[in-house]
Amino acid sequence: MKRFFAHLMAKWKFLAVFLAKFGIWGVGAAAMLDSSTIPIPMDALLAVYVWNDKQHFWLYCLLAAAGSAIGGLLPYGLGRAGGELFLLKHVNRERFERMRNRFENQEFLAMMIPSMLPPPTPWKAFVFAAGVFEMRVESFMLAVFCGRMLRWLALSMLVLKLGPGAVAVVAHHGLALLTIVGGLAVAGFAWWWFCKKRAGKLLED
Repeated sequence: MKRFFAHLMAKWKFLAVFLAKFGIWGVGAAAMLDSSTIPIPMDALLAVYVWNDKQHFWLYCLLAAAGSAIGGLLPYGLGRAGGELFLLKHVNRERFERMRNRFENQEFLAMMIPSMLPPPTPWKAFVFAAGVFEMRVESFMLAVFCGRMLRWLALSMLVLKLGPGAVAVVAHHGLALLTIVGGLAVAGFAWWWFCKKRAGKLLED
């Protein structure tokens, strides 16, 4: 465990010093930087915060998720400002149309699910695409927030159980773990949507 902290602090010492000035808000600032410009090992950083202050683990997850949603507005805005031509240079028309249909039919899940997945998921590519396909800003931020919140709550539970070494577990088995969490989240969302639609039909009748 000590070796874990030593390795992280040695590699990201400048970041730790900078974030220390923000106190508990530092994790939110880090998530904002990670989502907008500078790649940061958020899982490892969050693990340190959670392990050092176990009682407030939920608050760190909340701030990190909010910071990620706010920071994601930069690549989202770049996509919305005219990223369609750029995207077409990197994917063929058929794949482009599949992406467009996915966002048009299930834009919330199309953004929430990638937000739940650990690296090396090309998260910023999905954010850029959300801007290109003009996903509503409110839906975009909510989807990112929900996805990140679920991801980091799951990580925090592992950290509280296994210690900071849980980051290595997520790195090796993160896809399987988050697939389970994601499946539960999708099922919950589908049930909520079904109940909402059913309630609407009852009111119409």
